[in-house]
Amino acid sequence: MASLATYFLVALALSLAATPICRFAAVRLGAVAAPQQDRWHKRPTALFGGVGIVAVVAALALTIRPLGTVAEWLGPGLLIAAFGFTDDFLPLKPSTKLIAQVVAASILLFFGLRLDWTQSMILDAMLTLFWIVGITNAFNLLDNMDGLCAGTALVAGGFLLVELQRAGAATEALYLASLLGATAGFLFYNLHPASIFMGDTGSLFLGLNFAALTLVGVPNSTGRSGFLSVVTAPVLLLLVPILDTTLVTAMRLLSGRRPSQGGRDHTSHRLVAVGLSEATAVAALWLLAAAGGVTSLLVRRSGASAAIIAATFLIAVVIFAVFLAGIRVYEDRNEARHDAARLTPLVATLMYKARIAEVVLDLCLIPMAYYTAYRLRFEGNLFAANYSFFIRSLPVVLAAQLISIFLAGGYRGTWRHFGLMDVVAFAKGIALGTVAAQMLLLYIYRFQSYSRAVFVIDAALLMLLLCGSRASFRLLAEMILQRTASGRRAVIYGTGGASLATIREAYGEAAALRVVGFIDDDPLHRNLRVGGYRVLGGHGHLAAMMARREIDCVVLNTNLISIDLLQDVQRLCSHHEIELLRLHLLVKRLTA
Repeated sequence: MASLATYFLVALALSLAATPICRFAAVRLGAVAAPQQDRWHKRPTALFGGVGIVAVVAALALTIRPLGTVAEWLGPGLLIAAFGFTDDFLPLKPSTKLIAQVVAASILLFFGLRLDWTQSMILDAMLTLFWIVGITNAFNLLDNMDGLCAGTALVAGGFLLVELQRAGAATEALYLASLLGATAGFLFYNLHPASIFMGDTGSLFLGLNFAALTLVGVPNSTGRSGFLSVVTAPVLLLLVPILDTTLVTAMRLLSGRRPSQGGRDHTSHRLVAVGLSEATAVAALWLLAAAGGVTSLLVRRSGASAAIIAATFLIAVVIFAVFLAGIRVYEDRNEARHDAARLTPLVATLMYKARIAEVVLDLCLIPMAYYTAYRLRFEGNLFAANYSFFIRSLPVVLAAQLISIFLAGGYRGTWRHFGLMDVVAFAKGIALGTVAAQMLLLYIYRFQSYSRAVFVIDAALLMLLLCGSRASFRLLAEMILQRTASGRRAVIYGTGGASLATIREAYGEAAALRVVGFIDDDPLHRNLRVGGYRVLGGHGHLAAMMARREIDCVVLNTNLISIDLLQDVQRLCSHHEIELLRLHLLVKRLTA
C-alpha cells in the first residue's frame, strides 16, 4: 500500500508541475481549442494536458518491475497517444483513428488480455477488441465538459485499484496508481473554468488504459464468479463513459447525425439543460460513477444480494437514460427544428410501441421481485433446496402477473402523469396476479413445497418496483420543471381546490408561469408543502413580497376568500402593477 501511495503522490507532484509547462507550450505552438458551435467551451483553451499525463506515466512506468510487463501496457498506450497528439494538431478522419485504436487493441490482445466472456476463443477475441476500442472511444467522447473525463477516471480508477490489489496484480496496480496521480494533477487545472484540456492525447490514452486494466484479474467465465461477475462488473465500473457513449450514439443516429460528429448532446449537457450548473452536472456524473464502482465491487463478491442490487441499479440507470434522451439540448432553433424534422417520423412510428418497452421492463421486474422474495424467505441451504420450485413456478407467476396487470389497466397510463389511480390499478393487478398464480400452482402442483409467505413478499416487492419505476419519470419531470420553468413569477393564493391542477396548468401552454409557492391565511398550513411547493405565509407575507417585487402575478385559487380580502388583494395588485389571475374550477382555465 505504501508503494501505491508513493507512486500516486510522485505522479501527482510531477503532473502539477508539468501541466502548466504543457499549457504554456500549447499556447506558444497554437495548440488551442477555439470555441465552436458544436462544442461546450466558450473561450480559447490550451490543449496538451494529455501530453503531461502521458509523460508522467511513462517516466514512472519505467521504474516498475518487471519492465517487460509494463512495456505491454505502455507501448500500446504511447501508440494511441501519438495518434491523439496528431489529431490535436491536424484532425484525422474517424476511420484513421479507428484503425489506430484497433491496432493498439490488437497488441493488447496479443499479450494475452481477454474478456473471457465466452468459451469460443475467436468470439472472445473479437469481443475483447470491441471492448477496448469501445471504451477508448467512450473516454474520448466523455471529454466534453471541464473536469468530467479526468474526474470520472479518478473515481472509477479508485475502485479498479481496489480490485487489482485484491487480484494480486501488483505491477498493474502500481501502473494504475501512477496513472491516477498524473490525472489528479491535471484535474487541478481542468476543473471549471478549465485553463487546459487533455485533448485526444489524454482521453485516448486514458480510455485505452482503463479498457485494458479492467481485464486484469478478471476471473474466467467458467469459474466460481459466474456470468454476472465476469460481464457486469467491468460494465458497472465504467458505467458513465458507457452510458454517455450509448446515449449520444443512439440519439445522433435517430436524428440523422453521424455518431462521430461533435455536438452538445452528451449526458453532461443534458443535465445542464435541466437546470444544473456545469459543476453540479459534472459532480452528479462523478457520483454516478462512484455508485457504479460500489456496485461493481459488490458484484465481484458474487453474492445473491449483489445480483439483485446490480439488476435494480442498471434498470434505474436505463430509466434515467431514457428520461435524459427526451431533454432538448440545442438552443439554436434551426438546428433543433432540423433534428425534430428527422426525429418526428421515427418517433411517430415508435410511439404506439411504447407499451412494448413497459412490458419488457416488467419482464425484468417480475422475476426480480419473485427471486428476491425467495431469497428473503429462504436463506443459505434452504434457498438451494427450494431453487427448483422457484424455477418451475417462475413462468406461471410471470404470465399471471403480466395478464393481471394488463387486465387491471396498468398499461393504460402515462409515466409523466403517474398518479394515485395508477397505483390503485397496479395494486389490483398485482393482487389478482398473486391470487391467480397461487390458484394455478394449486391446480398444477397441488401447491406442495410452496410458501404463501413468498407470494406476500413478492406482491409487496413487485408493487414497490412497478410503482417506483413509473413514478421516477414524474419525479424527475417535476424536479426539472421547478428548475427550468420560465415566465412570470407567480404565487398561488389558496391551497384548497385545484391546487395541484393549478401547478400543472402553470407549466402548460395556457400560462407561462413560474410558481414560487403558495399563500394561505390558515396558520396551520404555514411551512407545509403542496405539490412540492412551500406555503410561504398569509396575506401579510403576500403584501411584503409585492413590495419587494419578488412576484409578477397572483393566481387566486380559493372560493373561501371574503369580499373585503379579495378587494384588498385586487388593490395591492393594482398598486404594485401585478397581474391577478383567477382560477375557474369548472373550466380549469386561467383568465385575467
